[in-house]
Amino acid sequence: MQGQDRTEYVEFVSSRLPGLRGLAYTLCGDWNRADDIIQISLTKAYLRWSSVRASRDVDQYVRAIVVNTFLSERRLAWSRVRLADLSPDIPAPEEASIEDRAVLRQALARLPKRQRAVLILRFIYDLGVSEVAETLHCSAGTVKSQTAHGLASLRRHLDDLAYPLPGRRI
Repeated sequence: MQGQDRTEYVEFVSSRLPGLRGLAYTLCGDWNRADDIIQISLTKAYLRWSSVRASRDVDQYVRAIVVNTFLSERRLAWSRVRLADLSPDIPAPEEASIEDRAVLRQALARLPKRQRAVLILRFIYDLGVSEVAETLHCSAGTVKSQTAHGLASLRRHLDDLAYPLPGRRI
């Protein structure tokens, strides 16, 4: 990589790292795994920086790398290794709705990875159907069906966790 390209890459990563790390955490629910996903993703982006830079939307291109790295992570042997049940350095939530966030994370973790990725990109990162389809390299119809199935599963999981949704009775 040439000096100018390296400078552009460093500037891009410096400005986007917190958001990309947040996306990885939201997808996997573990800060250590999120850091691994980001490290792998940014290495891929570095190696393909000329293609990344030439793309129509650099943010979307790199976001797609992060999501695809998350989706393919389970294929790697090390991802099945569990050293402890809980990470000892879980940061304290900053908002008042601690219970809501914990329950939602639990319910999201029960979803298949593809449905989880679609719901997170659609509703947490507020991307449109076409943007999610482009990020995941699938059709808009697939995104819509994954959204519908994911929301239905999420509702069932929230019911299983005995967490009533607003307007619903247990």
